[in-house]
Amino acid sequence: MAIASLAPAFNRSKEILAEKSARAGFKLVPDISEEKQANRKFMAIVASVLGFIFLLTLLFINTLLAQDAFKLAHLKLEAKIVSDQREAIARHIDQVSSPQSLARAASALGMKPSETPIFLDLQQATSPQRSLGNG
Repeated sequence: MAIASLAPAFNRSKEILAEKSARAGFKLVPDISEEKQANRKFMAIVASVLGFIFLLTLLFINTLLAQDAFKLAHLKLEAKIVSDQREAIARHIDQVSSPQSLARAASALGMKPSETPIFLDLQQATSPQRSLGNG
């Protein structure tokens, strides 16, 4: 009998506990007024606009870098072509200035090879002491 008489008290205490826990739950969630919601909307719009501007800026910078990459590739190709041309010219100069080529050109002009070569001694000609001693 004692338990049956305590049943309404248990039910009442459950109701009080549920009411107090609901009040505590409402205290965790702030009261949102119209002004605070307007501030949040404004902040969301500003953040969205700034994000869009930053995205466009990043796209613009990326486009500029891509253009520079194409220019760089084109300039590298031109540098390779110029280097190949320079090597071809150097080979042609080496071929033209070779001893065999010079000998052929000299004989075409009517020159003949010397049978008794004479070598010039520059030390003897420029030394004043030798010329004084000989003369």
